[in-house]
Parts: sequence; C-alpha cells; structure tokens
Amino acid sequence: MAETEQDDGTVGFLRCFGMQLRLLREREGLTRAELGSRLGYGEDQIASVELGRRIPKPETIDRADEVLGAGGLLVAMKKEVARARYPSFFQRAAKLEAEAVELHAYDTHAVKGLMQTEEYARAVFRLWRPLPDEEVVDHRVAARMTRQEIFTRRPVPNLSFVVEEAVLHKRIGGDHVWRGQLEQILLIGQMRNVEIQVMPLERGEHAGLAGPFTLMETKDGRRIAYTEVQSDSRLHTERNRVRELEATYGALRGQALAPQESMALVEKLLGEA
Repeated sequence: MAETEQDDGTVGFLRCFGMQLRLLREREGLTRAELGSRLGYGEDQIASVELGRRIPKPETIDRADEVLGAGGLLVAMKKEVARARYPSFFQRAAKLEAEAVELHAYDTHAVKGLMQTEEYARAVFRLWRPLPDEEVVDHRVAARMTRQEIFTRRPVPNLSFVVEEAVLHKRIGGDHVWRGQLEQILLIGQMRNVEIQVMPLERGEHAGLAGPFTLMETKDGRRIAYTEVQSDSRLHTERNRVRELEATYGALRGQALAPQESMALVEKLLGEA
C-alpha cells in the first residue's frame, strides 16, 4: 500500500480558526491583552493566532473554549489544528513518527528535520520553490521544532540516522547557522538512545544510491517505511517493500562510519570552520 498526499490548505484552515477565536473574543467583550492574560499568552501572541500565524497548543485551545464559552466549538477543531502544523503530504507520517518506538533514517540532501536547529530549518524552508509566505515558514519551523520532542519523550524510542558526509559540508543558512547545526548533531549524538553515522565521501559506491527514506515501528508492532521526493510522499506498509528498505538500511549502517568515528568527523569539520 502506498499513499500520496499533495494538496495543502493548512494556512487557510488556521486563518479560519483564528477568525473564529476573534469573533468569540469580541462576543465576550475581551481585548486581546485580556484574553492573553487568561490563557498565559501575550497580546502579540493572541494576535498571531487570530491572524493564522501561530498554532496554539491543544491545552490552550481547551482553555480558550472554556474562557470564551464556546461550547466545544474550538475544541472540535483541535485535532485539525494539530494536523495543520504540517504540510498535507506529511501529516500521516508525522502522526506515525510521534507514536514510533523505533525510527531510523537515511538522508542525502540536508540534515534530517528531526535534528535541525531552528535557524537551519528556517533556511531550508526559505529555499523551497515556489517561495512560501513567511507565515508558512513560521508554521513549518514551529512544527519541526515540536517534532523534536521525540528525543526526550518517555519511554524513549530507539533512533538512528545515516547521513551523507556531503550534507555536512553544505553551509545552508551561512557559516553561523552551519556551525550551529554541526554542534546540534554532536549534542544529539551524545544521547544514549541515538546513534548517528556518516557515510564518508570516499565511499563511492554504497546501498543508498536510490535515495533517502525513513523506517518506523509503532508500539503495536507495525513496521512502516516513508519516502518523499518533491512533496510527493508515500507511506509503505506492504511487508515486502518495507523489508527491502530495512535490508538497505542495514547495509548502509555497515558501510557508514561507526558512530564514534562519525562524531569525530563532525568535530573535525567544526574545528576547521
């Protein structure tokens, strides 16, 4: 089974949600500052939510529904608000990722989103074509940062990454952002539940020439593969296809530098910066 998602109406939905929030606030005779004080938000943050530029947390939506006497109207949209954090082609994969007990990824063009710093992620999204609006960039960056809770949640999942050395040489966002990203990789690589391996440039031939992919296992034992190219994403659940990619990943780990050697390479690049 392969599923493809392409259309993206998330920004329009967030604007609609924000409009509903504004109408309810005005019905109650509250200013943005007054509502913000009751929700633990600043006035500017409330304005950003009402304009569809900020995605509120689920608990904030619950509280807003109660404070504004919305009778469940805002709560009813909570799941869709959470989904709107991501482009439509990634929404189902994001849900599975959040539930994964194991995740293993091979990347070839940029550092995996789960490991990106905020500055690196912003630079990546600004390189998309067609050029996204700044509010779209803000949404995507915030969502990417939220995904990184996978590193600290309990119980901790088993995570591993194989990244092409060429990716580490790309100074996406400039020298300062690049150095910060290398430091981030070193920090993540120190986590007990994470292993990061680098595929060295000198390894001219290896098993990953067909491109990047991610493998996930859910708590109920489902094993899934995710592939993505040019916003065309596919979730593979057919066992033979997943097994093929698992075998490919196993070969990649055997051909890449060991985790300790990989971290030494990242440190070397930082020292030469």
